[in-house]
This record gives sequence, C-alpha cells and structure tokens, in this order.
Amino acid sequence: MLTRRHIRVKVMQCIYALIQSKDDSLQKQEKFLRVSIDNTYTLYLLWLSFFVELQKKAAEQVILSSKTYLNNSKQDFPNSEKFATNRLLLQLQQNHLLKEELSNRKLDNWYMNEEYVKLIYKNIIDSDIYKEYMSSEKSDYTQDKEFIIAVFKDIIAPNDKIYDYFEDDKLTWIDDIPIVNTFLVKLFKKAKPNHEASYFLPRLIKDSEDLDFANQLLTKTLLKNETLEKEIEGKTPNWDKDRIADVDAILLKMAICELLNFPSIPERVTINEYLEIAKEYSTPKSSIFINGILDKLAKEYKAEGKLNKIGRGLL
Repeated sequence: MLTRRHIRVKVMQCIYALIQSKDDSLQKQEKFLRVSIDNTYTLYLLWLSFFVELQKKAAEQVILSSKTYLNNSKQDFPNSEKFATNRLLLQLQQNHLLKEELSNRKLDNWYMNEEYVKLIYKNIIDSDIYKEYMSSEKSDYTQDKEFIIAVFKDIIAPNDKIYDYFEDDKLTWIDDIPIVNTFLVKLFKKAKPNHEASYFLPRLIKDSEDLDFANQLLTKTLLKNETLEKEIEGKTPNWDKDRIADVDAILLKMAICELLNFPSIPERVTINEYLEIAKEYSTPKSSIFINGILDKLAKEYKAEGKLNKIGRGLL
C-alpha cells in the first residue's frame, strides 16, 4: 500500500513535527513514525468497516420496508433487496479476518458515530447511481462491484463531513486519504467472488526493507543535521535558514542524506522523488530551488567518489 514516496512523506512529517514542537527526542520521533505508518492502515480498515455498516443499514431498511405501514413508500425496483445483498458488501461483512482485525484494534468508530453512516446511506439512495443500479434486472458480482466503486468515488470519498471527521481524528490522515482511497478503488476493481478473506487485508508495507529504509532515513537525517546544513550552505551563498521554508530545508536534508547513505537508490531516483514531494507539499518555486541544489551536489559527490551507488534501486 505504501510506496517509498509515501514513506518519505511520513519521515518528512516526523521531522517537521520535531521542529514545530522543539522536541529533539529521537525515540519520540521514531515512535511517531511507527504510529503514523500504522495509522494509514487504520484508515484503510475504517473504510472497509464503513462499507460493512452500509450493508447493515441497507439490510435494516429491507426489514423496515417489509412492514405493512411502509409498503406504500417502497420504490418499484425489480429486487428491493439488491443493495443489501450486494455481493461485494456481503464479502466484506462476512470476512472473518476483517472482523478480528477491527475487534483487536477496537475500531468501532462508525458504531459510535452512526450519523455519518445514515448521512451517506441517504445520499446513496437519493442518487442516480443507486436508481440506475436498483432498476437494472441484471445482477452479478461485476455489477455489484462497479456500483460500490462508483458510490465510493462519487458520493462517499468526496463527502466533506467524512473528510472533516478523518482530519479531526488523526492529523496525518490528511495526507493518507488520497493514498488509501486510490488503493481501495484499485483493490475493489481487482476483487473476485472467490478471493480469500486475506485479499482484503493486504500488507501495509511491501517488506522489512521498506520499514528499515523509513527508520534509517529518519535517524540519519536527524543525527547528521548540522553536517547536512553545511552541505546546503555550500550551495546557497546567501544562506539564511530563516528565509528558506521549513519543508524545503527538511526535504533538502533528507535528499542529501539519501544520496550519501543509501547506495541502492540511484541519485536520479532520489532527486526526482523529492522534487515531486516538494511540488505537493511546499511552495510553487520550491522544486526549482531544490533541483538546483541537489543537481550540483550530485555532480560534486560523483566527481569526488562519494556516490557509491549499486544495483537498480527502488522507488
């Protein structure tokens, strides 16, 4: 789920939090990094549990609508239970591994905040997407899946109240939401009716190397802060720490640290990654500024034999 770029952003957030809090405890920042990474998975699980709650709400409405006094309000659909029996929703609702994970982590957010489920449910049944889906006599896994994806992309994910809820709950989720949402859509698109329960609980990080990369990048950048500042100063004659944006300074230090301490990552990969992060998280001119400094440093390091790169590297 998390790529190397996402991991770099997590490290940047940790260092930025340290600067803002003026807390130089490395242990606290390492813990912050671990928690921040794990919280990304928590957000993913909350989305899955939200779909489970939607299925429950739809099933409740089927029971309520079967009562005599509500019969007149029922819409004339070929199968009034189609939403409640959506195959992808049932697949999630019956997933024993998901139930265990939610229970172990005590993730009962939607039970405690049922108004969000009710709000989204109403938005769904009022939508043209829902009416088209319910009006169709066709019924198979592919159609059920496409309906859920459309509902997520057009109704659930763009909802401001849901976004505000996540933003208020965990600060780092602001950056995690696009990552998790994109991953969730891709996962649903590839979902099949015969998939094992574990399909919906993928690894957060590809392997232990990525986690080692995150820890080393954080630790080395913080421990070599003064040395890294001197490297930047040498390429900026009018160096003034107060005039350079905090995020730019952090990204430069991380990039230089990576150039010098991670031989398996090609210098061009490192430079490109930090330029992309700068475009998203810093000022409009930051990427040009950062590119100029890193390009000069990479050429010098290569001439001096400091870039001992091996292998093809990883993004």
